[in-house]
Amino acid sequence: MSKAEKLLKRFLSKPKDFTYGELERLLRSFGYEEAKTGKTSGSRVAFINHKTKHIIRLHKPHPNPELKRYQINDIEEELRKMEVIE
Repeated sequence: MSKAEKLLKRFLSKPKDFTYGELERLLRSFGYEEAKTGKTSGSRVAFINHKTKHIIRLHKPHPNPELKRYQINDIEEELRKMEVIE
C-alpha cells in the first residue's frame, strides 16, 4: 500500500486529528494544487485540479492545524462527486 493510499484510508476514517498538511498531501496526490491568492485572502484557500478545472475551497484551520469534521465531510463529498474516489 502506497503512502497516498494509506493517507486516503486515514482520511476516510475521519480521524479527529487529520491535519491541513495531510490534506495538502492527499489532494496533491489527486492532482490538486493550492492556489496562491495573495496576502488578502486570509484563511480562505482553494485547491485546483487544472485538468478537470475542479476547485475545492475551505478555510485553513487555525490556530490548530486539525480539520473540523464538517470540512472532512465536505471534501469527501466533493471528491466523490468528481469521481476522484469511489
